[in-house]
Amino acid sequence: MAVQENDWVARLADEVIDDVVRRRGSLEGYTITCASGLSPSGPIHLGNLREVMVPHLVADEITRRGIPCEHIISWDDYDRYRKVPFGVDGVDASWSAHIGKPLTSVPAPPGSAYDSWAAHFRAAMEASLAQLGVKYRGISQTQMYTSGAYRESVLHAMACRNDIDAVLGQYRTKVEPPAATSSSRSPELQDQAAVEAAEGSGAAGEDDGSAEGAEYFPFRPYSRAFGTDATRVTAYDPETTTVTYVATGPDGDQVVETMRLDTDTHGKLVWKVDWPMRWAFEGVDFEPSGVDHQSPGSSWVVGKDLAPIFGAQRPVGPMYAFVGIAGMAKMSSSKGGVPTPADALAIMEPHVLRWLYARRKPNQSFTVAFNNEIHRLYDEWDALERKIAGGKGQPADNAIHARSVRTATADLPRTAVTVPYKALCSVVDITGGNVEQIGRILTSIDASITDLDVARPRLDLATTWLETQADPEDRTVVRSTPDTATLAGLSEHQRQALAMLAADLDANWSLDGLTSLVYGIPKRQAGFDVTEKKLPPEVKADQRAFFALLYQLLLGTDTGPRIPTLLLCVGAQRVRALIGA
Repeated sequence: MAVQENDWVARLADEVIDDVVRRRGSLEGYTITCASGLSPSGPIHLGNLREVMVPHLVADEITRRGIPCEHIISWDDYDRYRKVPFGVDGVDASWSAHIGKPLTSVPAPPGSAYDSWAAHFRAAMEASLAQLGVKYRGISQTQMYTSGAYRESVLHAMACRNDIDAVLGQYRTKVEPPAATSSSRSPELQDQAAVEAAEGSGAAGEDDGSAEGAEYFPFRPYSRAFGTDATRVTAYDPETTTVTYVATGPDGDQVVETMRLDTDTHGKLVWKVDWPMRWAFEGVDFEPSGVDHQSPGSSWVVGKDLAPIFGAQRPVGPMYAFVGIAGMAKMSSSKGGVPTPADALAIMEPHVLRWLYARRKPNQSFTVAFNNEIHRLYDEWDALERKIAGGKGQPADNAIHARSVRTATADLPRTAVTVPYKALCSVVDITGGNVEQIGRILTSIDASITDLDVARPRLDLATTWLETQADPEDRTVVRSTPDTATLAGLSEHQRQALAMLAADLDANWSLDGLTSLVYGIPKRQAGFDVTEKKLPPEVKADQRAFFALLYQLLLGTDTGPRIPTLLLCVGAQRVRALIGA
């Protein structure tokens, strides 16, 4: 199928479909599987969301074409608790006593309604995915391992451990991985320099179960004595499936334990083996991964050679780049304090957040704006909406917009009457959140707003942004009394401009009307028609000077909200009083 060059979703969908047809001969009777993996080891941040949105968008595109497709999310809740994340309310250093336990065996943060650490953070992400319209089948790795669903796969891996070790040996080097390794699909995102330094080190810190000078075993038990994975397998009897291992406690004391893989389930395959095993078990056709998983020697690279051991092949899987926050360093859930999808959805509509992930190719990094950049972001979105509504969108624009506002099965809820996000922030700011004044002003901006509900949720989201994200120094405070000193020093040209403004306020009392008025006054003073667009530099300079004067008289500052919005918020009577008219 021919697709637009800029439509990365359609191109990846084509690639997945072509790959399935190549392997199977046809799509008949087959359901394509797109996969994501999330580790609920702490707050699941906006960088992790890309792990979900790339497969979601591809799966949704395949579904739109009428081809059966399923999106699965593996919750890696049987991973070890690696470290105590910073910034989780009520969680302190005492939680370090749980390091090494499965995430589902770690207590939830204080006050949580959930029974485990994993369930607590999984629930928060699930709520956000529901808002974003992401449909998926969730798979708990704790449930899969402890139910015995993977038993035959584990036994197969142990039987093929020498073959697995031989594959891994091709990628190992003498560089030691970090001490605190993780079997997580979403390990701590490293600084770019650290990622580059890890290239060739044999895994970017991922666990492959190797033990220097000892027999290789791709399985790691959780001990009965201590409940952690601080264990080292020393022997395996394939006849009885008995694993013998040494478990080390927090004080360094050791015990020897055994478990039978044909009946016991307190353990899991090491990550580099676990991932290709799941590709085979779930029949995964598409799964992207981050930079840290695709460096030389890492799980994605090694998985290509390990997947055939389980009767599968590595799925189609592009690398996705990091997500930042308006100039912040790329995010790491283990460092704490980084925004989550819920944080973003508190200040922006779901379709706008979807758009951020849909408009950029997976290998392109981007930022999610929590500062003043959100105003520009929303302006870009509104411009796209106008382009689409006017039939001027390019095919790629139309595709990105469609994927943002609806899925293959449903439209996302949206604000009925949209007012520019920055204007809403200004209105709420200047009025102090007074509902009656907000209603009056919004009706002046758009006559169709007869009830504030039609301006929601965008109005509520802008209010939340103003209250939680806006720089206090940027808040708007209207003068309570006229600036007599400035008024006394006005030039005749300035007095004339203010008089023209006062005289024509009532006749132009709408956002469009006031926009034409304030931009038109310097034009009229210079002898130009108010519709003239080609202005000499001196008239443009006079416009800027006029706006600066209004900011000084109304706010006592050099800048502020857009002048037309400011005038609407202040009110005609008060404007006249403050400009001395």
